Amino acid sequence: MRHMSRDFRLLAIGQGLSWLGNGFQTVALAVAILLAGGGASDLGLVMAASIVAMLAGTLFGGVWADRMQPQRVMVLSDIVRAAAAAGIALVFGTGQYALPLVMALAAISAGAGSFFGPAFTSLKPMLVSPEQRQSANATLSLLQTSCAVLGPALGGLVVARFGATTGFAVNAASFVVSTVTALLIRARVTRPPREGMLRELGAGWWEIRRRDWLLVGVLAATVYHIANGVVLVLIQVLAIERLGGATAAGLVAAAEGLGGVVGAAVGLRFKPRRLLRAGWLTLLLMPAWVLVYVWPGVLTAVLAGAVVGYAGLAFFSVAWDTALQDHIPHDKLARVASWDMLTSFLAMPIGNALAGPLASTFGYDPVLVVCALVLFGAGMAPLFVAGTRRLARSISEPAPSPTPEVVEVA
Repeated sequence: MRHMSRDFRLLAIGQGLSWLGNGFQTVALAVAILLAGGGASDLGLVMAASIVAMLAGTLFGGVWADRMQPQRVMVLSDIVRAAAAAGIALVFGTGQYALPLVMALAAISAGAGSFFGPAFTSLKPMLVSPEQRQSANATLSLLQTSCAVLGPALGGLVVARFGATTGFAVNAASFVVSTVTALLIRARVTRPPREGMLRELGAGWWEIRRRDWLLVGVLAATVYHIANGVVLVLIQVLAIERLGGATAAGLVAAAEGLGGVVGAAVGLRFKPRRLLRAGWLTLLLMPAWVLVYVWPGVLTAVLAGAVVGYAGLAFFSVAWDTALQDHIPHDKLARVASWDMLTSFLAMPIGNALAGPLASTFGYDPVLVVCALVLFGAGMAPLFVAGTRRLARSISEPAPSPTPEVVEVA
């Protein structure tokens, strides 16, 4: 990271601390709700409120990130999220727990986060040269994955020692730090005149439709995330029931995190010209991770599969982000990213909801085998598209897109 620009280092520091703080809140929220007399249903409703708010705001977040300087959107989002986290800390710290209030604060935080994500995507390529994009994406992926492992671990220790309110306070403070670092970023970009909201939303979707590699990739990812949503529920149950309980679940989560670190590290070094094709190929490692829960179904195999599978997933993420930055005009990048994010947000809860009924009807192992086949098919499908196979790294700015005379949102 020492070879990156000052602005990129600021972004990495701010985001790293913010990702770390999120881990504190994840632990604190579950502990606080349970200690306040709530149960799994309360926690589920709070999480559902967050997902609904994220779904509602994502597309609009993409439009505003393409209208404004992206760091300005990030600053406003972080201020709202800091206030929401502080509000949750106050609710539990004063013993005034009320489920509707916590749901509202969680929804406000998630809604603000739905604006942050596209803006973050838009800001990244502004801070590095085109030839540094892959390294920058890999660096941020490495940082995010590491924080995803360390955050809950440190959060658990802090919450156990000082209480859940401290966990929320740490998260609020991390958003404040992220706000300060975003304010210090000096990069600026020229924005075109604004058009109507629906027209701008449609223009983002048109950018996807006009590129075969991108359209098929988004559709494949939607199918992938439905199957993955089923898998992520069932493997938690299997870790508890078959592999050794909570300790096994913790070890599996750690192995997944380690795999993410390995994949991001590979992304820093391995730089093929046809990066996207390589990314889709490495994603094919994930179905193998699912299948080891069925056979041989022992903890050591599952841990090895988690490292390998998540390494492939992390490398794919680096390849996908770099392809978008290389080939989508910057003034539409946030909107394209918001459509991409929306499909994932919609698909994952569908898979989560299907997991229980499918397992009850067909059993865990058959469902996991079918899901592994779906994951494999979703990863293979883009490779049959000529655009995916031929897409090469570009170290120049993408050409402006022609503006369609009529743009439809759907």
